[in-house]
Amino acid sequence: MNLSLTQRLSAVFAALLLACCGASAWLQVRANAMHEKEVIQDISRGLAAYIARNALLDDQSAIAPQALRQLFGQLMVVNPSVEVYLLDDQGRIRGHDAPVGHLMRDHVDLAPVKALINGGALPILGDDPRSATGRKVFSAAPLRQGGFIYVVLMGEAHDKLAAQASQDSVMRTTLWSMALVATLGLIAGLVAFALITRPLRRLADEMRQFDSGAGANGGNGANGANGGTRGIGGNSGTTPSGAGADALPRDEIAALQTAFRQMADRIDAQWRTLKQQDQERREMVANISHDLRTPLTSLHGYLETLSVKADKLSPEDRQRYLAIALAQSAKVGGLAQALFELARLEHGMVQASPEDFSMVDLTQDVLEKFALSAEAKHLHLRAGVPPALPSVTADLGMIERVLTNLLDNAIRHTPAGGTVEIDLASQDGKVAVTVSDTGPGIPAALRESIFQRPFPSGGAHRGGGLGLLIVQRMLQLNGSQVRLVDRPGGTTLTFALRASVR
Repeated sequence: MNLSLTQRLSAVFAALLLACCGASAWLQVRANAMHEKEVIQDISRGLAAYIARNALLDDQSAIAPQALRQLFGQLMVVNPSVEVYLLDDQGRIRGHDAPVGHLMRDHVDLAPVKALINGGALPILGDDPRSATGRKVFSAAPLRQGGFIYVVLMGEAHDKLAAQASQDSVMRTTLWSMALVATLGLIAGLVAFALITRPLRRLADEMRQFDSGAGANGGNGANGANGGTRGIGGNSGTTPSGAGADALPRDEIAALQTAFRQMADRIDAQWRTLKQQDQERREMVANISHDLRTPLTSLHGYLETLSVKADKLSPEDRQRYLAIALAQSAKVGGLAQALFELARLEHGMVQASPEDFSMVDLTQDVLEKFALSAEAKHLHLRAGVPPALPSVTADLGMIERVLTNLLDNAIRHTPAGGTVEIDLASQDGKVAVTVSDTGPGIPAALRESIFQRPFPSGGAHRGGGLGLLIVQRMLQLNGSQVRLVDRPGGTTLTFALRASVR
């Protein structure tokens, strides 16, 4: 049963309140009954003595049993609620007017009788001759000839009349009083518990909001911080944020426990993400250092050669060395510029400015920029453009940079005589762009992380550089992402942009 803390406290309090009301009602009824007995016994204390003085002859033994029964009957007619008995010195019943079969005892305990005669504290209960176990208030007086007059003050007739006359009203009054007390107590208890548990409920609500809001506000893809790697506050851990708030129990304490456990799991996942991002940054710094070391070493070597052997070099060699030094310097500058651009994207310093433009025109412009470099490597540049292709909505400058980086990578890694192709297609309200080449492709070991961290550009196989990271970040700012298509031979990358609404 999924009850809140307030509901459980209220249920326990209601049960205790009902039990206390029941016990109080029982004690009240019992106290009233004992008070009634005490009053009746006190008022009727001298009744037995009066009967002994005025109703019985001096010679008790001369009274026949039938005459004694008739005498007791006359006394009971005067007061039907009393029952008169004649006892001997040992408490045996010697005379009575009980109907046949109603007398359940032949002996009465004399200890209560003597206590009443000696002025004991009231009420004093004595044996009821018409009950095997019952005890009632009585009046008693000794006889000169020996024995006792024993008068039960609330006899069998009194019990029947009292039960018929007052049982319903007593029970009704008792139940109404219990209901009133229980209702007032329950209302007061509910209000008190609501006030007491209010801070817990507020804290539980805040924990729910924190758990459901962390995932939504966590990995901010718009700022570029969540590209390729998982966001700091995103759903990278073991706790499903989307279902966390609904899954919390209603019990405030249990909700706090669950929310704390979810928060601990989330912090643990965020810590693992931070460690992974730190490791990726270390690897990126190492790889960039490797890419910078080669051109810097070459640049330094050619400049040193020009400085040391300037008078010994021919004008042609001097010009060639300068050209190589300038090319290496441009390469270092390009890496520095790419690193600076990536840092700006990673830290949210760049925002997209969407506009409508033709993807066909942009593709043709980018292809014209690479026409000469492709011709120099004897590569074939092709464009697959279907008719009536819709415009797209995105940041024109960023998408141009994306196409430039993808074509530059494809041309640099495609051997002479190969082909680099751009295909455009309309798919489900989007325009898909696919860039493919016939180069060596990307090794399987690197495919999972080419958009997460750069790899050294040297070696026999193609790796992912800063250009692919910039591509991924820019596409994320435009609501898209680049994917590697698994095809035999070469490398195929694709992304899709939202078509313009006309």
